[in-house]
This record gives sequence, structure tokens and C-alpha cells, in this order.
Amino acid sequence: MRISVVGAGYVGLTTAACLAQIGHDVFCSESDVDKLTKLQNGVMPLFEPDLEKVIQSARKSGRLRFGSTEEGIDWGRAIFICVGTPPLPNGDADLCAIEGVARAIAKRASGYRLIVEKSTVPVQTGSQLRKHLSVHITNGLDYDVASNPEFLREGTAVGDFLHPDRIVVGVDSSRAEELLREIYGPVIRQNFDCPVHSNCPKIKDPIFLTTDLGSAELIKHASNSFLAMKISFINMVANLCEAVGADVAKVAEGMGLDPRIGSAFLNPGIGFGGFCFPKDVQAFIRIAEKSGCDFSLLKEVEKINQRRIHDFVEKVRKELWVVRGKKIAIWGLAFKPNTDDVRFAPSITLVKSLLDEGATVSAYDPEAMEKAKAVLPNITYCTDPYHAAQGADAVLIVTEWEEFRTIDWQRLGALVERRLIIDGRNMFKPSDVTRHGFHYVSIGRPTALSARKTSRLSDADLALASDRILPDVPVR
Repeated sequence: MRISVVGAGYVGLTTAACLAQIGHDVFCSESDVDKLTKLQNGVMPLFEPDLEKVIQSARKSGRLRFGSTEEGIDWGRAIFICVGTPPLPNGDADLCAIEGVARAIAKRASGYRLIVEKSTVPVQTGSQLRKHLSVHITNGLDYDVASNPEFLREGTAVGDFLHPDRIVVGVDSSRAEELLREIYGPVIRQNFDCPVHSNCPKIKDPIFLTTDLGSAELIKHASNSFLAMKISFINMVANLCEAVGADVAKVAEGMGLDPRIGSAFLNPGIGFGGFCFPKDVQAFIRIAEKSGCDFSLLKEVEKINQRRIHDFVEKVRKELWVVRGKKIAIWGLAFKPNTDDVRFAPSITLVKSLLDEGATVSAYDPEAMEKAKAVLPNITYCTDPYHAAQGADAVLIVTEWEEFRTIDWQRLGALVERRLIIDGRNMFKPSDVTRHGFHYVSIGRPTALSARKTSRLSDADLALASDRILPDVPVR
């Protein structure tokens, strides 16, 4: 099928590439001239694992091309709207870009089009989109509007698109449902060439869930807000664990063994970031307020998340006593590993807070430094974690990149001014750090034995102490 995707951000670019991968002829349009030029020249404007090779393969086969929005409107029988919906100052989603695309479709397109909301939008946007299209039609356009919320995680977006748990579509006609079933047929049946796995595992066929437009729109906001609530809940519990000397990793493990709760998103840290959770929680609160519903629960989720950086900076103050004049190394700038996205990343607020207190900051991230430079111009960007840590009074772990797990502790110890690790993601077992002479501070766990104390312990004593202190639990 000929499909157009309007918008070449994380969602749009992944959607276009993966639709081409499963056999459709896709035209991806982008209004940002610089980004469009890069894509037409084979240059990736963002980092997402596996996406570049999928795009290269699709372009080589002739199933994916890039151009203007007008060309895209002319091309596709189905048009997926994947433009940005950033938050306004009051928390509402800014729908200007969606309105602009709708107007362009209405004025330019003729014949039948299936117009699909893929952007995250407030409930009733589909109804407004339909109304707006009908007002501006000039060429006899016949259309259906559908909602198809995305559930892509940055860092695993290609795999998430091709091997989803569920595909949600909100429709108000059988024609729209049948077309969407046809579009997603290879994914539903899992009968495509998988670019992610060399030997693709047998994966359960995804559920194709059909709802009305409004329900589909609410599913996205409700899902992200619930996951954000789990993160804030375990961070709140982590604070209590620190106050009473308990171990949040053990608490989370015990909670997660209950199948009604599950272990996902029960990972304490310095708070959620990225472009989805913060803006979707805000938007969901505003949707509820406009509808006369009390969503104060989500307001508390926001407050807890916003306090995480303050709490983390307080750990830095406690360890360093005076922050002014100290050199601090930041490991990780992206809001999560395997992406270069720094939008609403905890690192941004953290670094700004440290700079305000007079610290000197050096930072390293495998992918996100170029994008971080636009918002954090007054820090030193380094070639590797060791360069960042040279002469540092503290190393702060902000993003749990896999390469940090294999750090050479002896080399690191020779470079730093003070052997202090403050881990905002609970990446390590305390014993793995302290046995190399470092003092280790993490989130919601008893403070590890200091370097001074561990130097007098035998290996057996140290192993016993570490077993009492922590399990190795991945965190957010």
C-alpha cells in the first residue's frame, strides 16, 4: 500500500522505516528543511539502534523516500500524522502542527484518504480533526479518521514496532478498520524479515485492539501516566528506605513478584525524563481538569518526580560538604540509554543546579553530547568516561549506559581527585565499587562501606557485607 508519514521525528521516522520494512511503499515528509536534507542525503538526524540500517535497506529497495508534506499528501492512500505535540506553558498539548497538517490535507487531497493520528493527542482530537477537515475540503476529499497511538520506547523503537504487545486502533467505520488491519497484517501475523534479530525468536502474535476514537486516544495517556506513577511510587519508597535503613531493591523485588504488580518500572533513580512521560502526565492532568475530573494523584506523581533532582543534589552536598569550586564528572546525559534524546532529561536540571552552586562540570555520553551542547553550553564535553573523571571530586552516574558497567576501576582511581561515586541509577553492587577503594552512594539502599573501612576488611568479610547490602537490580 502507498502510505505517507508526516513528520520525521523519533515516532515518524521509525513508523515510516518499519512500514517500508514490512513491504509498504512509504513517503516520509518533513517540514524542517535541514532535517529533510540530511535524510535525503542518507544522514541520520537522530540516534536509534537498528533504525539507520532499516532506512538504508528500505531506500535501497525503493520502498522509502523523503520529501515535502505536499508530496506526501499526494502520495499516500493512508496518511499517518506523526508531528510533535509539545507541552504549552499550562500543560496542554500544542496541536498547531496537527491542525496545519489537517488543513493541508483538506485543501490538497482528493479521492479517498485514511488519516491516522499517530502523534500523542488529547482525547477528542479525532473529533476535532474530522470537523476541521470537513470545513476546509476543496477537492472533493473522501476520508476516514483513525487513532493509532504509538507505544515505542526510545532505544528499542524498531523492535517495539515490529514485535508489539498490542496494536490499538480507534475507528468509527469498518472501512478504516479493514485498511489498518491490512497495513499491519505482516506485524499481526509476524511474517516479515526482522532486521533486529539475526535469528528472530518466536514471538506471540500481537493483539489487534479495535476501539472508538476517544478510547484509543485515552489509552496512550493512561498507559504512560500509569508507568510514570509506578516510577514515582518506588522513588517515594526509596526515600523511606533511606530514612529507616531498608533496601529499596529488596522491597521492589518483593513487590514485583506479585503478578498483579510486576517488576517493570519499579526501579528507583533520579526520576523519569524524556519527551513522553513528563508531557503526557501534564496533558492528562489538563484533560481531566477540563472535563471536571480530579487527577490530583498525577499532580503528586509530578511533584515527586520534580523533587528527585533536588534530593540527588542534596546527596552531592552531603558528600562534598561544599560544592563550590569542586569538579564533578557526569556520566550520561541522555534521559535513558540507547538514545541521544536529552529532552526533559534529568541531567539537564542536575547540571544546571550544580553550575548554580559553583561547581565545574565535565560530562561524557556515548550519543547525546551534540544535542546536550545546545542546552548546556557551559560545561566540558569529554571523549570518554575517564577523561570526564580526571581530577574529579565526585563521579555522578546519571544514565545507565552499558559501557559504564565495564569501567576499569584501577584506571579510574588513578585519575580522580577523590574516589567518590554517587550513583543515580543503582548500576553497581556496592562491593564491586568499594573493593577498589571508592566510596559509593546510591538510591534507596544503605550507604556502602567507605573506602577507609573496606581497606581493613578481608575478602570474605567484604563479600558478606555486600550480600547484606544489595542485589544487582537494573534501574531507571
